[in-house]
Amino acid sequence: MSTLRLGLASLRAHRRRFLGTFAAVLLGVAFLTGTLVMGDTLRGSFDTLFGNANSGTDAVVRSTSVVTVAGEGQGTRSPVAAALAERLAKVPGVAAAVPRVEGAGQLVGADGRPIGGKGPPTLAGNWIQDPELNPYALAEGRAPQRSGEVVVNRGAAESGGLTLGSTTVLRTPDPLRVTVVGLATFGGADGMGQVTYTGLTRADAEKYLTPKAGGATDILVRAVPGTSQGELVAALAPALPEGVEAITGQQATDESNDMISGRFLTLFTTFLLVFSGVALLVSVFSIHNTFAIVVAQRTRENALLRALGAARRQVVTMTLAEAVAVAVLASAAGLLGGIGIAAGLQALFPAVGFAFPEGDLVISGASLALPFGVGLAVCVGSALLPAVRAGRTAPLAALRETAVDDPAASRTRTAAGAGLLALAVGLVLVGVLATPSLWLAGTGAVLALAAFVVLGPVASSYAIRVLGGPLRGANRGLARRNALRSPRRTAATATALMIGVTVVSLFTVFGASLKVTMDDTVSRSFAGDVAVSAPSFGAGGSGLSPRLAPAVAELPEVDTAVGLGKGLAEVDGRGRALTVTDPVALARTFDLGAVRGSLAGLGTNGIAVADDEAERYGLTPGRTAELAFTDGTRRNFTVRAVYERADLAGDYVVTREAWAPHRTQDTDRLVAVGFKDGVAADAGKAAVEGVAARYGSPEVQTRDEYAASSAAGIDMMLTLVYALLALAVLIALLGIANTLTLAVHERTRELGLLRAVGQTRSQLRAMVRWESVLVAAFGTTGGLLLGGFLGWVLVRASDGASDGAFSFALPPVQLAAVALIGLAAGAVAAWRPARRAARLDVLRAIATE
Repeated sequence: MSTLRLGLASLRAHRRRFLGTFAAVLLGVAFLTGTLVMGDTLRGSFDTLFGNANSGTDAVVRSTSVVTVAGEGQGTRSPVAAALAERLAKVPGVAAAVPRVEGAGQLVGADGRPIGGKGPPTLAGNWIQDPELNPYALAEGRAPQRSGEVVVNRGAAESGGLTLGSTTVLRTPDPLRVTVVGLATFGGADGMGQVTYTGLTRADAEKYLTPKAGGATDILVRAVPGTSQGELVAALAPALPEGVEAITGQQATDESNDMISGRFLTLFTTFLLVFSGVALLVSVFSIHNTFAIVVAQRTRENALLRALGAARRQVVTMTLAEAVAVAVLASAAGLLGGIGIAAGLQALFPAVGFAFPEGDLVISGASLALPFGVGLAVCVGSALLPAVRAGRTAPLAALRETAVDDPAASRTRTAAGAGLLALAVGLVLVGVLATPSLWLAGTGAVLALAAFVVLGPVASSYAIRVLGGPLRGANRGLARRNALRSPRRTAATATALMIGVTVVSLFTVFGASLKVTMDDTVSRSFAGDVAVSAPSFGAGGSGLSPRLAPAVAELPEVDTAVGLGKGLAEVDGRGRALTVTDPVALARTFDLGAVRGSLAGLGTNGIAVADDEAERYGLTPGRTAELAFTDGTRRNFTVRAVYERADLAGDYVVTREAWAPHRTQDTDRLVAVGFKDGVAADAGKAAVEGVAARYGSPEVQTRDEYAASSAAGIDMMLTLVYALLALAVLIALLGIANTLTLAVHERTRELGLLRAVGQTRSQLRAMVRWESVLVAAFGTTGGLLLGGFLGWVLVRASDGASDGAFSFALPPVQLAAVALIGLAAGAVAAWRPARRAARLDVLRAIATE
């Protein structure tokens, strides 16, 4: 117990030494806590939202035929007959049964811009008159009664500047002129996040959202009082035709929750947790370095304790007691900070356009216990090796001067690091070049990072000499020698920054490579002059009207206009997306590479397949494949052509005539336009825009603009990545500042002597700053090299593991900016230590032992 008291007393006496450690643990724990609390809050909010919205629905009747394509969640189901609702309404125990027709419909705002569509879906459907079965509730106005009248969720109306009485366009995808007669809420909220909803009359919904009248997405059923949901489902079963099922309202709600929680929220929280992990990893190096320096500085103190009879275990316990105390205090503060971060994010998201459901913060025991435990483990684990080293202090060290600077790296470290690096390179080359494998390449990448950490002290001596070589002058020379004093300390300090820069460089390189890949894909495959496109990512938007391409083709300026529609079917039991188009016009506007067979002869029972897909499943020309459509029908199609490039054309192509009997909501995702010879680009684009204005004013872009817009999501992703990684870089800077502060403390006498022989305060500050810049330069250079290498690994591994061709690109401007920021960060980190060093009293400093 006396050892523990001694450790805590030492902590109180030298608490400034641990400010950097405290801050590193606090920031890491706060970010992790905020992520977990925000995730729990969003899950709770969506649970409440769906529960309130669907509280009146006791059963949902739907088709059992469903086609699922990778990345599309619950899949697309066959429609059910709307007339079935009348039969179900007569079943004992049923109070009401109403058909629900639902599809995609994107509103255009008062400014002429589409509302939403960049990610979350834009929904349209029939307005359900039964208020208990309708998940939306009228907040203002009235229900639609005539064709062209709509109810809009209040959040979408506010986003688009629409009010009661506003007249606008609804893309279904054919433009429908509508008047807003009502505003609605969903489960008491203005909407379901960024999802938009437009309620139509049932006649309009069937006309614009379904291929033919009489179909419904599903049927909502309400039970009479006293009948449970399970009893209702059992009563409905005998009245259901083959291929139709009934599930309870709770099951339907759970499926909606799973779709949100299992996909969006899991991705959202995993994304944030990854960066929490990066921040905590950076913290490990900063904390370890702090305790290593403190233990080195207290060598004589620990030796004296050993000489007075303290056992090794007691010295270790004393050091770990300090780590535990710092961890407990910092983690507790981090929990409070994390709750504050979650509250801030909850308030921030609506302000920047992410209107998540409102609700109180959900703070569970697990969301507090896990970050607290992680903070404790990170701090104590990082201090363990320095504590063990402190316990090995010999008692005789109290009787002699001891150096606090550790020696250069050992041969064992050099050999181990070289072995790790060789193994990493071997795994990467096998995973990238020999047998394309993301797992092998990823393992090699992790080992490469470990090798860099192990070889840090070995490389630091050489790197500091090279990086500091151009520095001239006595003060800069002293800064270089100070950085060379302790290779292990320099490497540990720089490693924290290196990890942050590595991740930034990795994402920068990968993002630039994706942009170049998209640009190459468009340049290689798209032979047209302009493109009219739907949103390039997410489930939102309603697509383009299939009537747009024929209308554009009639322009005198246009040679070819081809629309690429969206279809869905199971091909020999595998859910696949189909490209619905005119194959002959497709070949004129897109470069499909070598084609085996004939695209001109697909007809109503032929299909064209991309080369990679054909090779994978043996779909050679002349072979028959069974297609199962979402309407429940199955037909055999003959493979009549195999084409080389699927970049923009997709893996499967069918004609519009073949798709028409099985289509759902008919939409195009892209219209490619080629001008006649001699037509100026501006004149041709203006003519196409004039026609597009009649179809909801979708955006018309040149080939370069289309390629750039396809990569717009990458810029948004990188902006978020940089913002999140700023936390890791901040922790690394705290580590550099803390290391310099401790270094100034241990060099107090030396600094006093420099001042005594004529060094000015400004020169002393410059010396400390240059030392910090050199350490930051070492970490930044290592991070750029490792990040560039890992970026290459990720691009090449993705290239080998996917059907598309990935291009590797190094963005020099962005990487140069990262390097400059790293160097500037080193200068900023030195501000406080340099200021403290310059303020030392010369006589007291010289007298310091």
